[in-house]
Amino acid sequence: MLGIVTSAQAEDSLRVTSDIVLRATASWDGVRYERYPSGQPEMTVLKITIPPHAELSWHQHGMPSVAYVLSGELTVERAGEGQVKHIVMGDVLPEVVNESHRGYTGDQSAVLIVFCAGILGMPLSNTTGVRTTP
Repeated sequence: MLGIVTSAQAEDSLRVTSDIVLRATASWDGVRYERYPSGQPEMTVLKITIPPHAELSWHQHGMPSVAYVLSGELTVERAGEGQVKHIVMGDVLPEVVNESHRGYTGDQSAVLIVFCAGILGMPLSNTTGVRTTP
């Protein structure tokens, strides 16, 4: 009897679930989102892998975007005030818009899935590249 799956158990295993992991009207630093860019909407999803002991260049995004930490951990720093936020696997980060910021890793790499809500032809970032710290 222990090896038999009942129809109720089978139905439970087939149920789809949906959990909201983030609903935000402001970026991680508390600044409210003003509006989406004007023009033909273009959604972009990126998978970004950042190696251990790496530092992203200072950069800005002109559109709202959200980063989901698939694995590892990352520290995000905003220029100017030096405001920082540490995120780990499973965290979701609403990114800052039109504000200079960067991310850096420690002893482990980080893999992010980033969702960008921009417009056709809009650059995702004003800088690119990863610099390894000594």
